[in-house]
Amino acid sequence: MNKQELSDTDKAFFADGLRLAEDAIKNKLSNRTLWQVTRQEQDAMEGLIEALSAEAQRHNVKIDCKKGCNWCCNQAIFGVAHEFYYLWQFIKLNMSEEERKAILQRAFDNYQKRGRLSQNELEKSKLPCPLLKDGSCSAYAARPMACRIYLSMSEASCKKYYEQPDNKENYPALLEFPLRAGQMMNEGFTEGIGKAQLVNNEYLMEEGLLIAHNNGEPIDENELSKHPLFQQHK
Repeated sequence: MNKQELSDTDKAFFADGLRLAEDAIKNKLSNRTLWQVTRQEQDAMEGLIEALSAEAQRHNVKIDCKKGCNWCCNQAIFGVAHEFYYLWQFIKLNMSEEERKAILQRAFDNYQKRGRLSQNELEKSKLPCPLLKDGSCSAYAARPMACRIYLSMSEASCKKYYEQPDNKENYPALLEFPLRAGQMMNEGFTEGIGKAQLVNNEYLMEEGLLIAHNNGEPIDENELSKHPLFQQHK
């Protein structure tokens, strides 16, 4: 990414993400500080989305996204390492062992089908997210940035995109601004934690959940760089 080509708005959101990561490092990067700044990043995006939604309502622009609408939850979902690190902690704290095992099994089953797909095949694949339960996200409060910033002005367009993945003319009627804002925040965050030798790798939802679980093995909170989520891929 060439920062010189970024707009002033892009730079502002990039700086927000970078500052959060740098704050965590200044406060001695650990499990707790990383979780805290990840939550702060997500809260900041929620605040932006609430403001956008209110502005859209004032201009009679409809936003159809809500918990329980899950057309987009069947497509390939991507997140980055710090999001999955936080997401798995949320799952551990809020779900039973039986529920956690069920999520991991669904993630494994999906990854067996998606793991070797080409990019084109992956974009067309439709499988329910491992976190879906009775049609809703079971970890909604900790969902990754990609899920938060996917704001559609037409549920019908999302349904059509789900039902006709091979139709190249199909695409959900998404708001562009939150997509770009979230991307820039994560880019800044990624650069920031890189200063602590953490590689903020991108993963498919299924892969990220499985790696975050780390086969149940604990990681020293002072050695986050040794967690497989943050290790450099060869």
